[in-house]
Amino acid sequence: MRKILLDTHVFLWWIDNKKHSFIGAKARELISDPRNDVYISAASTWEISIKKNIGALIAPDDIDTIVEDRGFSKLPITLFHGEQAGSLPIVAHPQTGKDHKDPFDRMLIAQAQSEGMHLMTKDSAFSAYAVRLIDVEQ
Repeated sequence: MRKILLDTHVFLWWIDNKKHSFIGAKARELISDPRNDVYISAASTWEISIKKNIGALIAPDDIDTIVEDRGFSKLPITLFHGEQAGSLPIVAHPQTGKDHKDPFDRMLIAQAQSEGMHLMTKDSAFSAYAVRLIDVEQ
């Protein structure tokens, strides 16, 4: 059994039938396996809401219900998660060389680290941190 935290884009791909094919066969199998606990962070719903509000994203309105309907677990943000995210080093993105400061990514990394989870993502910037990753494209 694995505890898997989905990055925001992975969750959005999973719920969008048109983008479901972006998820590799191994990743789909891991998400679908009832022995695994799959989590969606409150940070992802926060990110989705902000991006929808500024017109940068089209996504469903009732994420909470979708999370429940898909059988995913909800991961709240705790004070400890906040401290951990704030304590992460600012590291250069391995491809762009720019500092990786995305607050949503940093929260997901901190949550995965502190909760002993694997983080499923496509984002290569996460590899600069001590976090167990699952490549969504596999």
